[in-house]
Amino acid sequence: MNTIMKMFFVLASCLALASVAPGAEEQNKPAPKKKAAPAHPAQGSQHAVAPAGHAAGHPSQHAVARNKSTIGSATGGAGGGYRAQHAITPAGNARLQTQRNVSTAPLRGAPRGQANAQRFQARRFNLGNKPNPAIASTRFRANNQIQGSQNWQGQRYQAFRAYRSQWHDRGWWGGRYNRIGLFGGGYYYWNNGFWYPAWGYDPGYSYYPYDGPIYGYNNLPPDQVVANVQSALQEQGYYHGEVDGLLGPLTRAAIADYQRDHGLYITSAVDEPTLASLGMT
Repeated sequence: MNTIMKMFFVLASCLALASVAPGAEEQNKPAPKKKAAPAHPAQGSQHAVAPAGHAAGHPSQHAVARNKSTIGSATGGAGGGYRAQHAITPAGNARLQTQRNVSTAPLRGAPRGQANAQRFQARRFNLGNKPNPAIASTRFRANNQIQGSQNWQGQRYQAFRAYRSQWHDRGWWGGRYNRIGLFGGGYYYWNNGFWYPAWGYDPGYSYYPYDGPIYGYNNLPPDQVVANVQSALQEQGYYHGEVDGLLGPLTRAAIADYQRDHGLYITSAVDEPTLASLGMT
């Protein structure tokens, strides 16, 4: 009887242990890890960052914000992001400065018909009062008229339209004009604001590179007037010869070029409108 009881007790114990083991195993088993939810939905998100190739066409708000903050700090101020998209790089800035230099650089002549805004300061030049062998004198021709002067309209060109070359002796000239002088190898007389060749005043001094009137600028003698015109044309890039006070072919060509560029009558001579345009008034 005792033996049967012992066997029954052992069998019951085994069954109890068998029923407890699965629960213990379940309790000791580690809990499964939860799958993390995506921080940003893959579709329909306003904060999703697009691929590099797609971002150029449709930038995200975060990308735009970062661009604004970066560019704004570089340009120094809020809202600078939009302006910075057109900011000039150092190389571009150099090109712009070159364009400004070109645009502000002095031009060969002002727009047609426009006078020089800067006043020219008259100067006294040390000139040789003698002919220049490299510049031939004109030949005297009685009643010679200035070619083309009939087309120069206005009172300021009247002296050129009315000019006729004359040959007289010293007494004749001296009896009519009280201001006569030797300038650059020839005698000139003063009349109504102009200097004219005094042909025959002294046949030994009849050197005239130009046979016609020279406007009397600033009460200067004719050679000093021409020298100041040469200097003014040098400054503007028209005349490249020597400042010698002689109205020779090179000087007359420079005057003609200046007159053409400024819408003046091409007199190739020293007239009042040309001097006014040069700032010599």
